Amino acid sequence: MMAGNLGRTGDNGPSKLSAFGSAFVANGFTMYPVLLLMVIVGAIIAPRFLTTVNLINILEQVSVLGLTTIGLTFVVLIGRLDLSLEGIVGFAPMLAAVMLVPAAAGGFGIELPGWMGLIVALGAAGLIGVFNGFMVVKVGLNPFISTLGLLVLLRGGVLIISNGRSIYSPGRALTYLGSERLLGVPVSVFVFLAVAIVVGLVFQYHRYGRALYAVGGNEEAARAAGINVDRVIWSAFIFAALLAGLAGILMTGRLDSAVTTQGEGIIFSAFAAAVIGGVSLGGGKGNIIGVVSGVLLIGVINNLLTLAQVPSFYVQASTGAVIIVAAVLTTLASRRSSGMKTRT
Repeated sequence: MMAGNLGRTGDNGPSKLSAFGSAFVANGFTMYPVLLLMVIVGAIIAPRFLTTVNLINILEQVSVLGLTTIGLTFVVLIGRLDLSLEGIVGFAPMLAAVMLVPAAAGGFGIELPGWMGLIVALGAAGLIGVFNGFMVVKVGLNPFISTLGLLVLLRGGVLIISNGRSIYSPGRALTYLGSERLLGVPVSVFVFLAVAIVVGLVFQYHRYGRALYAVGGNEEAARAAGINVDRVIWSAFIFAALLAGLAGILMTGRLDSAVTTQGEGIIFSAFAAAVIGGVSLGGGKGNIIGVVSGVLLIGVINNLLTLAQVPSFYVQASTGAVIIVAAVLTTLASRRSSGMKTRT
């Protein structure tokens, strides 16, 4: 009797450990110990790292990347890719800027009221998302090819509509979200956190979030379950584009200008943050808690390298190294938790 009880007690240990490990990985906390380690290292090698000013600066810098990564997550969860998000970050606010400023400042001469800046930028981003969804759902194009082509088109479009010029001081309505502060904290940080919380709740508890995971996990099974797969795919591209447009608005506000090179390379950092955060490029796996950890980790690493006065090209190379290391750690953690679950 005692032996039986001891056996059951002993079995419960690995079982509980397995459950904890599985939950830790599944809930997106895999990279937070690494993030904590980087913070400790930063506090040691750079005394300025843990200052309030620097920490707020990190959050402000990652807000643009964070919104772009969350947008990308919508598309990756359904097993697709959207490279055009980088182009949207630059094109949407530039289109709004040239419609707001006078011709002498590089605009079209339309001089729309300032309050229409946000509407034009987000409207343009949303229409691009609609176009992406149409090309994938109705035309049947490979999303990698179609969005890559659109990325190149949008990059050229920025130069065409601006005549190759950056547009400075496009108006307070367009720059407010990226330039103003509330209680000493940039408004862009609040925007990023609010979007992360809302999207996280939708992914976790709303039927639309469950539909995203279902489509990414097994598209045919999702259809059989009565999910309108085409609508889910289309909407994912629209939400991704809108968030990329919002990210572009924040960047324009921070720079107080819409520049022709705005957003270049951000899609690679967004993919890095998503992969670091445990989002599967195969679809159906990932959450906002993990995505935020990936975004913060990239922000902390870049900030540390900058404080250490490391040349910028090393900072860029570090992103690739982080992707590889994070992918290995995430894979090992997933295998370990799966192995524990199988044994129990």
